[in-house]
Amino acid sequence: MPVSAEKEKALAERMASLGVSESDFEESFIRSSGPGGQKVNKSSTQVHLVHVPTGLSVKCQRERSQSLNRFLARRLLLDKIETRQKGFVEEKKKIREKIRRQKRKRSKKAKEKILAAKHKRTKTKSLRGKVNMDE
Repeated sequence: MPVSAEKEKALAERMASLGVSESDFEESFIRSSGPGGQKVNKSSTQVHLVHVPTGLSVKCQRERSQSLNRFLARRLLLDKIETRQKGFVEEKKKIREKIRRQKRKRSKKAKEKILAAKHKRTKTKSLRGKVNMDE
């Protein structure tokens, strides 16, 4: 089940737009693991693709066909290169850092400050109660 010509052309255009050439890739084939029986055990269908200039690497064994895995590995590697070039990595780092700060234990002073604010809020709410005119 080879990849269609349109998809190959789209991949080539994407590579050109990112400034990546076929000579930048280092490709090796490994025997896949997992389900697939005798076919998987005999043929090297897993593709290990390395982009030499950036050092990014991808392994793909999603399909039983080597040619399809080669195409998918290139697509995955281009995704990684694009995220690195476009700066999406920085955005992800910021999000990760924000979550880390949110999960971090609060300092003793911060806890005391929150508690003081709660006590103050309690006092103001208690003043809102009904006033007894009988007294």
